[in-house]
Amino acid sequence: MSEVEETFQRIKNHKSVQAIVIVNNEGSIIRSHFASDRKDDAEAIARTIPQLTQKARSTIRDLDPQNELTFLRIRSKNNEIMVAPDKDFMLIVVQGPKGDKKDEDK
Repeated sequence: MSEVEETFQRIKNHKSVQAIVIVNNEGSIIRSHFASDRKDDAEAIARTIPQLTQKARSTIRDLDPQNELTFLRIRSKNNEIMVAPDKDFMLIVVQGPKGDKKDEDK
């Protein structure tokens, strides 16, 4: 098994992961995995997250031309989206909400 395949499987097997999408620079899906209730989201993720990542990358460069975006994490009430951009592709992982420590104490 290749290193890429091993990494993909390790991420996929994490209990809170709902989706994994790998897209190329044109936004085409190279590979994806979704929990059963999230399959319709692949195209939406592939269409919107790369655009958001490009805007974040531009903002980082505007603030400091010597800097570059290496990781983007977006946390919402319902889930968390983590993006690892590379020059040829982008790894996008969607995971379910994690209970905050203060929520667990209640």
